[in-house]
Amino acid sequence: MGANNGKQYGSEGKGSSSISSDVSSSTDHTPTQAQKNVATSEDSDLSMRTLSTPSPALICPPNLPGFQNGRGSSTSSSSVTGETVAMVHSPPPTRLTHPLIRLASRPPKEQASIERLPDHAMVQIFSFLPTNQLCRCARVCRRWYNLAWDPRLWRTIRLTGETVNVDRALKVLTRRLCQDTPNVCLMLETVSVSGCRRLTDRGLYTIAQCCPELRRLEVSGCYNISNEAVFDVVSLCPNLEHLDVSGCSKVTCISLTREASIKLSPLHGKQISIRYLDMTDCFVLEDEGLHTIAAHCTQLTHLYLRRCVRLTDEGLRYLMIYCASIKELSVSDCRFVSDFGLREIAKLESRLRYLSIAHCGRVTDVGIRYVAKYCGKLRYLNARGCEGITDHGVEYLAKNCAKLKSLDIGKCPLVSDTGLECLALNCFNLKRLSLKSCESITGQGLQIVAANCFDLQMLNVQDCEVSVEALRFVKRHCKRCVIEHTNPAFF
Repeated sequence: MGANNGKQYGSEGKGSSSISSDVSSSTDHTPTQAQKNVATSEDSDLSMRTLSTPSPALICPPNLPGFQNGRGSSTSSSSVTGETVAMVHSPPPTRLTHPLIRLASRPPKEQASIERLPDHAMVQIFSFLPTNQLCRCARVCRRWYNLAWDPRLWRTIRLTGETVNVDRALKVLTRRLCQDTPNVCLMLETVSVSGCRRLTDRGLYTIAQCCPELRRLEVSGCYNISNEAVFDVVSLCPNLEHLDVSGCSKVTCISLTREASIKLSPLHGKQISIRYLDMTDCFVLEDEGLHTIAAHCTQLTHLYLRRCVRLTDEGLRYLMIYCASIKELSVSDCRFVSDFGLREIAKLESRLRYLSIAHCGRVTDVGIRYVAKYCGKLRYLNARGCEGITDHGVEYLAKNCAKLKSLDIGKCPLVSDTGLECLALNCFNLKRLSLKSCESITGQGLQIVAANCFDLQMLNVQDCEVSVEALRFVKRHCKRCVIEHTNPAFF
């Protein structure tokens, strides 16, 4: 014990020698008085050492045997360091004047209310936080760190921001999630980094290598990624069903890598399990690329090709050969798509529920008749800006697609009240109707629609010559309808 105490007090040797010299020089004092002076000097030295202690935690370590429940013990321990030696032997209460020493004798503070919640409740709360906030919670304390990295919270990674170093963030996150299952994140199913413009092929390669169970990938607006990175993801993530590469201008195709194609068995058919594909604003996509996509992604049900301006009717022909299960299709602003393309689309028959051909200027009543004749279960049609559509096309559509719920024929100047009357008398379930900039529409046509389509919820008559009385009539009969108009007299 003496040897240990010698080590502990080694740093205080200079103070001990000064005390000894003071005692030897004070010859005019009695031995009893000298002992009192030595005690006073030791108290002074105790105060000085306490002031140099860096934190209350070092003064009263939680695992120190000499302290229990914040109160000092009268026994000493050889494991106490030089900084905490002043607290080994508890001084009298009247001598504890320093605020840090007082803190050691106070009862522990009451826990915060959130700390009383059980782990499962905390995990439920954390499940509503985005990825960046979840990472911040992990820095609060040890308990929150363990809860924030619960695998159940990491089925989705969602990052946003143009300045975020996404490649590094994905590398760090996947490395942490791979601790329990080396090199693979078995729980991760969704990665959304839309709008993160600093994402490169390196980040996608990290996802492809570490996330074999990935089902959903959203990289919209990440224009630095290329075909090769996308090929890696679809080849190494066989369960991928949802892929959004809209705005990725370098992506021209979706296919397997050559290595993956060689390894696949003939029974696999070299196919990709993607069902939802959004390639909006992939300007360099051509018919040959769409042919490759269709040949590999035969299970497609939702396909969006808005503003893929190089596509033609030939590309749609390839699409219909391989992808017979498409329910939603958009070729808006594909200016080379014509009635022949709609004839190909009509081969989807009753499976097609959603079709957008907005601003396809080559489409006329002939194409609409093809779609209306074979796609009787169509629910949504956007034909805005197709100036070749007339009342005849609308009439044929209304009679054959009676379950139509949403129709946009804005900027179709040849559609008049006659077409609206046929629509109102056949499509009673109509909920949304856009007639924006239809110059031939009058209040009479709107009144017929309002009198028959009671479930109408949205009506767009902007830039139409419609009277206030007609708008009020619509409002009386379709009470839940929101009317978008440009008539300042109606409010």
